[in-house]
Amino acid sequence: MKYVYILESLRSLHFYVGITDYLRARLAKHNAGEVPHTSKFGPWRLKTYVAFSNAKQAVAFERYLKSASGRAFAKKRL
Repeated sequence: MKYVYILESLRSLHFYVGITDYLRARLAKHNAGEVPHTSKFGPWRLKTYVAFSNAKQAVAFERYLKSASGRAFAKKRL
């Protein structure tokens, strides 16, 4: 399974969209400061995630969520 996830910072108004095979382990890495892009905005909480059995669909959905229209969709619906 591939997971597309949205994290929400507990200290600021930042959000982060990512993709992983192991959701719990990836969240632990974000909160441990092991991911350079998210280390300065932690701690993080999992806002939402979507599981995909097809890797191509997961990558396409992650790319969409990182676009302007995808960010608007996530803010309104997720």
